[in-house]
Amino acid sequence: MLVALAQVSPGRPLRAGVDRILQAGMGGLIVVGDGPDVLGICSGGFLFDAEFSPQRLSELAKMDGAIILAADASRIARANVHLVPDPGVATSETGTRHRTAERVARSVDVPVISVSEDMGVITVYRHLQKHPIEAIPRLLNRANQALQTLERYKSRLDAVSGGLTALEIEDLVTVRDVGTVLQRAEMVRRIAEEIERYIVELGADGRLIRLQLEELMGGVQDERRLVISDYYSATDRWDVDDAMAALGGLTYDELLDPTVVAALLRLPGPVELDGHLEPRGRRLLAKVPRLPADVTERLIQRFGDLHKIMRASVPDLEEVDGIGARGARSVKDGLSRLAESSILDRYSSG
Repeated sequence: MLVALAQVSPGRPLRAGVDRILQAGMGGLIVVGDGPDVLGICSGGFLFDAEFSPQRLSELAKMDGAIILAADASRIARANVHLVPDPGVATSETGTRHRTAERVARSVDVPVISVSEDMGVITVYRHLQKHPIEAIPRLLNRANQALQTLERYKSRLDAVSGGLTALEIEDLVTVRDVGTVLQRAEMVRRIAEEIERYIVELGADGRLIRLQLEELMGGVQDERRLVISDYYSATDRWDVDDAMAALGGLTYDELLDPTVVAALLRLPGPVELDGHLEPRGRRLLAKVPRLPADVTERLIQRFGDLHKIMRASVPDLEEVDGIGARGARSVKDGLSRLAESSILDRYSSG
């Protein structure tokens, strides 16, 4: 459906053609795809096979039949076609054009666009999905509201993430603290996903929304992955990707339950929200400038967890393969600065 919506987004030639049909007070039925499956349900009409243009599309819409486009909407393949989908395919629509559009979309894996002459509405069908195209001002308004919501949730995520950093340094992390960060990060991701749909529909008009979204989402995906990789119990059947996928698959009610979120870490024994956890250190080491990921992994393999790394002397750190004297000093100083700033922030805000 997102691919189909992108094809009829503002700035695309197909959208310009559909808008011309609406402005002329006409209706239309457009199938984006001319493969054998589509041609198998076509009857009558004529072969057109010409380069697509909005003007040609609107002129062909004056005829009663459907218009068949190439899969990339670059050419008009056929016009004035009578579509004969399987009448046994269920449809919830009432109008003849919309019923045909829904049946074709459910029968063949192609986007079908229905332009309502009476209602002045563009509807896109794909598989079992139906999506009415909204007016640009309304879409922009909804996208901006969603951005404001995202900003609030991102601010809360930053707060609990900073709190987790201070707790990690003081060795006071509990299962509840980790679950809270994962909850916030997943909520932010879901809001961003909704905004992405608006951006796809807005097309050329969604550039500024996309810039704001990218700025707000910087580092959020990395935060989810690093938090999970710092605390989960790895097995042959459960890794970070499995945990991230499971987190993304939780229902909203499940996401609000810290016990369900904590269970994704696959910690040994029953989930105890106040149980103590020790971070491996990937998340904090990722904040140290110019520290390669492979060196981070060797540090964790050598020392085991964050606090042993923080207590290690510079000569101890130098023993890790590939880090060197300068890298060891950088790790030591970087972790010290993170400890000072996070604790100061925590107690000054408190």
